[in-house]
Amino acid sequence: MRFERWFRLVWLVAAVALVLMLFAACGEEEKEKTPTATPAGTPSGTPAGTPAAGVPELQDGVLQVGSDIAYAPVEFFEEGTTTPLGLDIDLGNALAEELGVRTQFINTGFDGIIGGLNVSRFDVIMSAMTITEDRSKKIDFVPYLSAGTDILVPKGNPKNIGGIEDLPGLTAAVELGTIQVDQLKAANEELKAAGKAEINISTFDVNPLAVEQLHLGRADAVLADSPVVANDARLSEGELEALGLAIEAAPYGIGVRKASTELKAAIEDALQKVIENGKYDEILKTWGLEGGAIE
Repeated sequence: MRFERWFRLVWLVAAVALVLMLFAACGEEEKEKTPTATPAGTPSGTPAGTPAAGVPELQDGVLQVGSDIAYAPVEFFEEGTTTPLGLDIDLGNALAEELGVRTQFINTGFDGIIGGLNVSRFDVIMSAMTITEDRSKKIDFVPYLSAGTDILVPKGNPKNIGGIEDLPGLTAAVELGTIQVDQLKAANEELKAAGKAEINISTFDVNPLAVEQLHLGRADAVLADSPVVANDARLSEGELEALGLAIEAAPYGIGVRKASTELKAAIEDALQKVIENGKYDEILKTWGLEGGAIE
């Protein structure tokens, strides 16, 4: 009787242990199948089937954009914050939405921005960059807006400036690395060859510093892209005025590394969709740049 009870007890304990072992094994198998949670704010990668799924640079779920964020209204920080605003910001976000990723804007000095792209500090450039022959030798472009050079002068245009040809002997303030620097240098080469007075070119890291020189009377004019000059004149509350020029009008381009062929094709496709669905026109209208729309 005792042996029978003992045997039943042993059998019962063994059965319970077996059930617990099987339950634990199932639990471990289920645990292995459960994906690890992604921390908040961390991209989980580009989902399969999205337009960016085959693009190496976008596999982390982020389009990293290099931009000199001091060139309103194309890109600038909201006053008192680190929140980027502007045409390039809105358009970059619209493109990212089409690609199924999010954007990360990386503030970068314009003078070194192409070098930054080519050492993979970011995936693309969106920074009011005019497409030129020289720049096209270093990187590829996707055109998205047309603009030219304009000239900002004090109210009333006291030096009677009508164009670059009227700047010899005067001081022109300009941002480093811009096409306007090239235009002024080209003008000086012609003036030097003709034995005439040259333009005093005063360069600054960002456009607002150049405009400040005009306010302070240390410069006679500021050269920048036409949308930027118009915006600077508007913000000056009547102290400054734009001449309303569009010298050597040319398209802005989204800069892409020459090796990033898949990314370039994906951005071209996304831009076409943004144009077709009307978001492109809405963004240009928001920033008063409808006149720069590309066909």
